[in-house]
This record gives sequence, C-alpha cells and structure tokens, in this order.
Amino acid sequence: MITLDIFSDPVCPWCYIGKARLDRALEARPDHPFRVEWHPFQLNPEMPAGGMDRASYLEAKFGGRDGAVRAYAPVAEAAEEAGLAMNLAGIARTPNTLDAHRLIHWAGLEGRQTPVVAALFRAYFAEGRDIGAAAVLADIGAAAGLDRAMLEMLLAGEADRAEIAARDAHARARGVRAVPTFIVGGRHAVEGAQPPELWLRVIDELAAGRGG
Repeated sequence: MITLDIFSDPVCPWCYIGKARLDRALEARPDHPFRVEWHPFQLNPEMPAGGMDRASYLEAKFGGRDGAVRAYAPVAEAAEEAGLAMNLAGIARTPNTLDAHRLIHWAGLEGRQTPVVAALFRAYFAEGRDIGAAAVLADIGAAAGLDRAMLEMLLAGEADRAEIAARDAHARARGVRAVPTFIVGGRHAVEGAQPPELWLRVIDELAAGRGG
C-alpha cells in the first residue's frame, strides 16, 4: 500500500470537491494502492471558538457580498459537476474547526477517518449544521461508530488540542499553503481539487511502476 496523505479542512469547499473527484477515480480502480490518511489544516486558525456569522465572514473575506458571490460561483459549478449537493445558502455560521480536526484524529485511531471526514463535509455543506458545536460533532462521531460518551468527554476537555495545532504548524513548515494538498507516498505533492483523470493516471503509473 502507498500512503496518500490529505491535508484538508472540513469547511473548505474545494476539499469536499477534491475528495469527490478522488473518490470517483478510486471507484474506477478498486485495486488502487492507496491508504488514505487525513491531516489537519485550518483555513481560519484565528477564528473565534464559537465561529462567526457566515455572511459577515464571507463579506469580510471577499470584499463584500458581490465578491463572495463571484468567489463561490465556480464552487457551485464544480460541486454540481462532481455530483455533490451543496446548500451554501443554508450555512448560517463559519465555525472554528479545531474540534472537528480533533474528531478526525480520534476517528483515525479507530480506523474510521474517511467516513467521519465525509460526514463532516455533508453536515456542513449539504445540511447546514454547525460542525464547531460539540453536540453536532458527537452525533457525527457516534453515527460512524465511535463511542458518544467518550467523544463528549474528550470534546469538553483539552485532549489533543496542542497536537492538532502542532500538526497544522508542521504542515505549513513543510510547505503546505492551501488545501486540499495530497502527498503521494510521502514524496510527491498534488495541490488542489484535481480531476478524476489525473488520479487515474497516477494510479495507473504506480501500478506500472510496480509491475502490476
């Protein structure tokens, strides 16, 4: 197996789209060699713990409502092409994602990382849920088979906060500047929400290289 490290944030629309495009390629090559591991990268590390109003956040980031509309037009188009249901108008708040990354980390310890990541994307972009809220995160984790009581206890405390922050900082020190960023086999970086065709090419080249 070859490790495919993915640096991502659950509030990043291009990460959601990038995952969908990768999934399409992996489904087309069920014998692919990848073992997927998800890693934290916060798009908004200075976001207040309780998050902020979504409209205010977008207008501040993109210079007003018109700028936000222009910025998200290609997102909506790419999401539709990837077969994703995105209800951008239903997102009320932009959360701080530190706790969501803690949940992804804990899910990884139980071998349930990818289902939890997928559920976080759906919860935020399709269902309009606040993935900064502990109750929502506990629901998502429990639905993926994690122990709800344990998650509630962990989310109420400081467990692994420092580790997530350190891993985020380490990613930036290694040169990760935006997400999604994919690292193939610890060596080759692939940035952005690449089309399925690129991933099919990568998978086929890896198979040829190992004589498969």
